[in-house]
Amino acid sequence: MSKPVVLVVEDEPGIADTIHYALASDGFEPLGCASGAEAIVQFSARGPALAILDVGLPDMNGFELFRRLQELPGGRDVPMVFLTARSSEIDRVVGLELGADDYIAKPFSPRELVARVRTILRRSARGQALGHEEKAAPALVHPAPSAINREALLQGSLVLDEERRLIRYHGHPLELSRYEYGLLATLMQRPGRVFTRDELLERVWDDPGESFDRTVDAHIKTLRAKLRAVREDEDPIRTLRGVGYALKD
Repeated sequence: MSKPVVLVVEDEPGIADTIHYALASDGFEPLGCASGAEAIVQFSARGPALAILDVGLPDMNGFELFRRLQELPGGRDVPMVFLTARSSEIDRVVGLELGADDYIAKPFSPRELVARVRTILRRSARGQALGHEEKAAPALVHPAPSAINREALLQGSLVLDEERRLIRYHGHPLELSRYEYGLLATLMQRPGRVFTRDELLERVWDDPGESFDRTVDAHIKTLRAKLRAVREDEDPIRTLRGVGYALKD
């Protein structure tokens, strides 16, 4: 049985060697690149199961490399993780807004990195399996109204369609990552009810032990930005400092 290939784009040899050893010891096949140009070639040739991208590369910004990889055939189906020495909130938010699956700041624990890789791959496999099931399922020509009503949840200007995993805001479909969708869908289930960060981690993340409070905050920030893009004068999410978040009722 072939090992999952993990593309590691890191130009610092010491860090790259550490990542390669950790991945190889845990059953993965690391594929190393020291530049963005080399990564594009290897990505196209090998079709990795996951990519780890250093933000500070010698020939291009890691965020730009992310965009280019996503434009390649099958690129949008490959989970990607940013690895960087810059841990400021703005860098983290930029990475998450682009659609990255995770963001790890240096210095990091090799065991933690491998654990996150495994978690992301498990989640990705479940998502792909669900997608295949949906494609294989026969379409309903005339769905029963009761079925539609059961799957739709209306909260003010927000409409949740659980069957399609789609949320509309003032009639506009939102392009949400899996975490943004999970957070907003959770808040919509109980308007006014305050969910702590720990509760949101438990409900939305597959392996909450591998995520942190700041992960929730970063995703809420990107979610708010997408809501503001539809209606700049509204913010349906309420923040309780030091506690968590709620949907305004």
